[in-house]
Amino acid sequence: MFLGTHEPRLDDKGRLILPAKFRDELASGLVITKGQERCLYGFPAAEFATITESLRQAPVTSKSARDYMRVMFAGAHDEIPDRQGRITIPQGLRTYAGLTKDCVVIGANTRVEIWDAASWNEYLTDRENGFAEVSEEVFPGLF
Repeated sequence: MFLGTHEPRLDDKGRLILPAKFRDELASGLVITKGQERCLYGFPAAEFATITESLRQAPVTSKSARDYMRVMFAGAHDEIPDRQGRITIPQGLRTYAGLTKDCVVIGANTRVEIWDAASWNEYLTDRENGFAEVSEEVFPGLF
C-alpha cells in the first residue's frame, strides 16, 4: 500500500527520484501511464498485470472500454528504478501531466500518482473542503 505525499524534483533528463518508502515495492519495476485529472499513475508491475487481466474482461463492443484501454496502454511505459531510486518519465507522459521541475508524488493505495506541484495544489485546494464536508456514505458499508 502506498501512502503519503512527497515532493521530489524532476531533473533535466526527465528523471524523478522515487520516495524512499516506495522504493522496495517498486524495485522490481513499475508501469507509468496516463491517469485521470492529468496526473500519471505508477503501478507496481504485478498490480498492472492484475489490472490488465481485469480489463480483458471488458467487451470489445464497448466503445468507452476501447477508448479507455487505448489511451491507457498506448501511453504506458515500463521502468525499473536505478540504484538511486530514479525513474525516467518519457517526454509524452511529462507533457500530458504538465510536469516541469517541481512534482508531487502521492500514495494512492495500490498505485502512486505523479503530479505537477501546482496542479496538485490546485486540485487539493479544490477538493479538501468537499472532503471535509462529506455527510453521506461515499463507499456504502465502509464509510
